[in-house]
Amino acid sequence: MHTGKEKVSRISLAPVLLAFSLAAGNVFLAPAAYALSELHKIPGQAANETPAQGSAQGQSQPQTTPGVPMADPLVNSQSNQGVDKTPGAQDNSKPTEVIYDISKVPEPVRKMREQIVEAAASGDLERLRPLMGTGADQTQVTVGEPTDDPIGTLKDLSGDPDGDEILAIMLDIISTGFVHVGQGTPDDMYVWPYFAEKDLKSLTPPERVELLRIVTAGDLSDMQEFGGYNFYRLGITPEGKWKFFTAGD
Repeated sequence: MHTGKEKVSRISLAPVLLAFSLAAGNVFLAPAAYALSELHKIPGQAANETPAQGSAQGQSQPQTTPGVPMADPLVNSQSNQGVDKTPGAQDNSKPTEVIYDISKVPEPVRKMREQIVEAAASGDLERLRPLMGTGADQTQVTVGEPTDDPIGTLKDLSGDPDGDEILAIMLDIISTGFVHVGQGTPDDMYVWPYFAEKDLKSLTPPERVELLRIVTAGDLSDMQEFGGYNFYRLGITPEGKWKFFTAGD
């Protein structure tokens, strides 16, 4: 037999127990809802949980959210940085053999070089035109899109109206040592000056003097900061085709 007092106590405790039960349920549900809100940050990882903690809980493979692409490897995102697209651009991945003896190159290369020297020394820019070819075989004088009139472009690049400066630069460039690059590839050619394929920070004193016959000391300092030679360079293929005479970075 229960007293009236006991009935009151049981009736009073019912709402309390129900409230406690609901509160307890919310305690267990809260972390799941919180983790769901964090999925867009780190798939499969709850709030305040480090990657090491996730591994400790037996997660053998990372879980991903559908529609969210994984980041590319770091090496891929950096593989094309700082790549010099200029024709004859340097490649410091292997030693550079500097050639001074023109007799060591194929006859077509020697002949084309000689013709370029004679035309440039004449002071007549037009004498270069027959050496430059036409269409797809035309000598490249700008980086990027080809020009319809390479002689006119060279004249525009010169510091004087007749193109004498550009002819003088051409003579200086083709009078230096040179390198043979791209052997066995479609880019096989002889390139002047050899600085285009050399680390300028490793120049010997005689090499620095030779380069300063082409550029100023300020230019050299800028090139070393830039990371490579970026003045004019000239390329001739083993078959004697004048491939390019360009400047740029």
